[in-house]
Amino acid sequence: MTAVQEQQRVPQRRPRQDGSAPAERRRILAAPVRALREAPRRPLAIATGAALFSLLAYAIVRHFAGTSMVDMIVYRAEGSAVAHNEDLYALRVTQWNLPATYPPFAAMLFVPTAYVGVSLLRVLITTGNLVLLGLLAHFSFRLVGWPRRELRPIGVILVTGFGVWLEPVFTTLRYGQINLALACLILWDLTRPDGRRSKGVAIGIAAGIKLTPGLFAVYLLITGRVRAAFVAGFAFLGTFLIGALVLPDATYGFWTKYLYDSSRVGRTEVVDNQSVRGAAARLMHTADPGTLATLIGALVALAGLATAAWAYRSDRWLPRSEAWGVCTAAVTAVLVSPISWTHHWVWCVPMLVLLAAEAAHERSRPAAVRRARWRPILGATLLAFLSFAMWIVPHKGELDRHLPALHQAPASIYPLVGLGFLAVSALRVHSRRRAAGAPLVRLPRQRTDSVAGPATGAAPEERQQAPAAR
Repeated sequence: MTAVQEQQRVPQRRPRQDGSAPAERRRILAAPVRALREAPRRPLAIATGAALFSLLAYAIVRHFAGTSMVDMIVYRAEGSAVAHNEDLYALRVTQWNLPATYPPFAAMLFVPTAYVGVSLLRVLITTGNLVLLGLLAHFSFRLVGWPRRELRPIGVILVTGFGVWLEPVFTTLRYGQINLALACLILWDLTRPDGRRSKGVAIGIAAGIKLTPGLFAVYLLITGRVRAAFVAGFAFLGTFLIGALVLPDATYGFWTKYLYDSSRVGRTEVVDNQSVRGAAARLMHTADPGTLATLIGALVALAGLATAAWAYRSDRWLPRSEAWGVCTAAVTAVLVSPISWTHHWVWCVPMLVLLAAEAAHERSRPAAVRRARWRPILGATLLAFLSFAMWIVPHKGELDRHLPALHQAPASIYPLVGLGFLAVSALRVHSRRRAAGAPLVRLPRQRTDSVAGPATGAAPEERQQAPAAR
């Protein structure tokens, strides 16, 4: 039973109110301390020691491997251009002559970085991203509703300490990217009750910074949360209007010209691009895979969103239905984006948490009826995101466009994992519906409750574990 479902099952529970916003803020800030106090002492100490050792090893590897943090430098240059009223989209920085590619609203958010030295900014951004990694783990556990509440601080510490070795996270830290911040905004929004009038605001803001998160507004819409979808749309419109008011010329240039200039973002066929379109370009040995890749991307988008909606609406029979829906939508977003750099796949964190929850539940079954399905899937997915496979393939210069057949799979490992996850998600929904004797196509009546889904339709084994999940 997920935490979101538990909230819905007992809607009458509300935080104690004393009529003051400061009191609510104090309660929120005190929550991490309270959670640490409730966690088992010995496992918490072991997890903390192991995480610190892992981070120390990471710091050593990072020192010798070198960290350019080129994207951080681009963000800083964008903030400086806004602060000094310079042409935002004419700038070129670093030895690679990288341009600004985000909307003007994002550049406005980067203004504070212009007043911080590069050396200090490296430390601040790295530390901030580690905190965001822990926050993403927290939201992932809350979305999945696993493990038990008192064990989640241990999980957050372990993910923060060892998650740095996941290639998307490693690369995010190496480049000084903002992917973890965007993922946290989106998951925070999606794990809030649907009855919150402001639900969707964070998704709209994330889309205003980097357009791809807009697909989550579509996810909200097709899962029947129309108000939240419109809130996300209006929040995105607000970011556009702020950009237009403060930077009218840059806003006009971005939305009429620079957005459609793919050469500003990068080459489609390079192994850095782990989207369906990038995989198609490498497979076809071309820089422009054309209409065929566009059609494939459209089919993946339709299939992925349909599966995400199917999972969400199958809450009567599917444990963790919202988690399956959200992760499926996230994987769909990175698959169908024309260019999805490897660091965009930080969504591997909630994916792995979800698969770990399924594997743990599988392990809890009696040995006589236990089948090893989720543990191999979890292991293979974890190995893929730890492998750095695309970087092992020879890809310098024009080699990306001429990869032999044996190199295609490792060069496109994330699209393969993503497509496999969509298939697993669809099979999971299908099997749960079939096991319950439920219709496979006809969707249940639309939910009208204030949060993600009722717990009454959870599987018997999930209902038995409900007290431990509270």
